Amino acid sequence: MPPRTHILVVNGRKVRQPVFVIGAPHSGADLFGRALKQSAGFHVTIGQEAVQGVVYAFARSPSIQRGRSDAAASVLRDAFAQSWQVTAHCCLTCSPFCREAGRVTGPACCVTDRDIVRYGDASPDLMYCAEALVGAFPDARLVQIVRDGRDVVAAMLTDPQALAWFKPGRANVESEFPNPFFGIETEHDLAIWPELSAAGKCAMRWRGAVRAMARLRTSLSAQQLATLRYENMVQQPAATAAAVSGFVGDKVGPIAVAAVRRDGPSAAEPGAWRRQLTAAQLTEIESVAGADLRRVGYLQ
Repeated sequence: MPPRTHILVVNGRKVRQPVFVIGAPHSGADLFGRALKQSAGFHVTIGQEAVQGVVYAFARSPSIQRGRSDAAASVLRDAFAQSWQVTAHCCLTCSPFCREAGRVTGPACCVTDRDIVRYGDASPDLMYCAEALVGAFPDARLVQIVRDGRDVVAAMLTDPQALAWFKPGRANVESEFPNPFFGIETEHDLAIWPELSAAGKCAMRWRGAVRAMARLRTSLSAQQLATLRYENMVQQPAATAAAVSGFVGDKVGPIAVAAVRRDGPSAAEPGAWRRQLTAAQLTEIESVAGADLRRVGYLQ
């Protein structure tokens, strides 16, 4: 018996081919999500409470959705049904980043209901729900962003929120195994985890993310999943926007590369790791994720 098809209706319109942006922390998913949010006809949310709560529940405790794919998909559909609702003051409850990306400064809404053509989301850590997303929206379009793991580690080390996940009591590596959120796949990973520095743990998170994205590539068609490199996105923004426009079937606006600074705490230009990481940190990253850096083309 074929699986039942669920059609989500939001704001009186059927949700067709929603676009989801996924990637490791600090991979650039937020940068592309901003461009998508500012594109005509798109209603894209980033970090809405209804969605983010479900994302972290699934990401931190993958066992709750294991073997329950239909239930997980239903929970996600309900979360997005709430997140995508447009009301007079809907942006008041949005995350600060979502409001800023939507250029909202007051009680107004970032989008007009009648102008919506497509829906999407670029919430942090959404990638850990990728399979449930496809289960919830079989016609979804997923855009995954890959970035040099060394730059990802350098960025994570300057982000208190990213580092907070490693604190005792929050890193549930003993109770959830394997643990995709922390990139722990084997008994060996679990054994070395306590001895890793913050850089090593960040590298393991990046490694787990790119491995998960590789598995997605084998399970989804080219019509449903597109992979972008962060470096191409910031160095060739027009070409990247044009390519993604063809993939999603609607025009995606310019990617704001001006937001990528050479100075300051973000140091987000490609290759920033060269001045941010120590030799000891690079040695540990090589030990944890060197094979994967080479596999995806960042180490020769």
